[in-house]
Amino acid sequence: MEESKFNFSEDENSQMTNEMNKENAVNEKKEAVKKDAKGLFASISNFLSELLDFRDDTDRDATITAIKADIPFKGATAWILVCSIFVASIGLNANSTAVVIGAMLISPLMGPILGVGMSIAINDIDTLKKSLINLATMIVLSLLTAFLFFKFFPTGDTAAPEILARTAPDVRDVLIAFFGGAALIIARTKKGTIASVIFGVAIATALMPPLCAAGYGLAHNWDFFIGAMYLFTINTIFIALATFLVLKVLRFPMLKYANSKKRKRIAQFASLVAILVMAPAIWTFVNFIRQSGLDADYDRFLKTEIRSNNELWFQNAIPHWEDKEIILYFNGEITDATVTDLNNEIKNYEKIKDFKLVIKGNKFRSIDKISDAYDRAIAELDKKDNIISGLQKEITELQENILGLNQQIESQNASKNNDIAFSSLAKDAKIRFDDLDYFGYAKMLESKDFIKIDTLTLANIKWKGTVSDSLALVKEGELLQWLKQELKTEKISIKRN
Repeated sequence: MEESKFNFSEDENSQMTNEMNKENAVNEKKEAVKKDAKGLFASISNFLSELLDFRDDTDRDATITAIKADIPFKGATAWILVCSIFVASIGLNANSTAVVIGAMLISPLMGPILGVGMSIAINDIDTLKKSLINLATMIVLSLLTAFLFFKFFPTGDTAAPEILARTAPDVRDVLIAFFGGAALIIARTKKGTIASVIFGVAIATALMPPLCAAGYGLAHNWDFFIGAMYLFTINTIFIALATFLVLKVLRFPMLKYANSKKRKRIAQFASLVAILVMAPAIWTFVNFIRQSGLDADYDRFLKTEIRSNNELWFQNAIPHWEDKEIILYFNGEITDATVTDLNNEIKNYEKIKDFKLVIKGNKFRSIDKISDAYDRAIAELDKKDNIISGLQKEITELQENILGLNQQIESQNASKNNDIAFSSLAKDAKIRFDDLDYFGYAKMLESKDFIKIDTLTLANIKWKGTVSDSLALVKEGELLQWLKQELKTEKISIKRN
């Protein structure tokens, strides 16, 4: 057989070898990347652990001692609380945020609350009792002080916005209280307490203003009292809860008792108190989350589906959360098609999709009927204006005719009796004596001896109220002389009304 001129087996072997080498190189690079990734992940983990781990920087004994020292409430602490309550009440009444912040900085309310959380965490029943008693005393004294201020100090007809803001808590207050409490206890446990953090938490958690608002509610409005105390309770529970959890994370040592039965009983009691504290806190948080979702969808539904529709004469909406019902009031007639459309649209809002819409429209005030009534009213007003204008013209003509007839009668009487016309005389009298408020005159018969009869002209006048009696006498003398000249007679008498 003849040999092949071309040897392909060597080329194939060479190609396979190259591919294997490439594959090995790729695998080696993958392994190298994996090692680098593991090294990077380990580096990041170590960095985060060093950044966030605060257990090594904790002084347990100093923390417990400092918290216990802030629990007692007497003497100077009581007076500081009273002063801070007065300052906060004045700030709320004056709607001054700066004054309220100042009151929160000097308030000593945090001590007993931290004591409650710590005592539950370390199973210290004596400290728990002391903390609860001091906290209750602080609350009563604060409410009494705020009540007296708002009861006897003028506050106006309506509550200031700073007070109203503390009567309707929401989920944000829960989060502020919890994270503020966590920051506070972490700062307390650190070696070398961070004072600025403590001051900042005092401002953020805002324990003082709700108590002042509750005092205002006691004095003026029970609904405000309930809302403000609810906010204060939320802040207190969540600060204590944050304290409890942080101390548990830091593994603070449980207090040991010589009697094992007593230790077990106290531990069970502390656990029960912890559950009682956490249960309303969890319920409150869940309820706030649920209510916030309902409020958000409800507001979005009104804004998107109703207020944006200019054809709907929207008046008001009242939600009934427990009955899952929303009542909508309109100023015009609502068609069946609109009702169907609104019921379909509400299904697109997850939190209120099961709510029933109760639509109350005014069928007697539909847009068309209102337009017709408006047109009729305008037409009737125009008609009345025309009638009034015609009557006014007739009245003016009658007044002119009466004036002309009076002048004719006066001229005739004056020509017969050789007297001056009264209208002319009255006009001249008013020009000469501007203070005259009333003028009249007539002729009367008189007899001094009951035998001889004389004719006497009597002028009846009234001066303006600004004319004094002495000035009136002078002016009456001038008026008498002027009348004698005008009427050409000496027998004239002036009578003042």
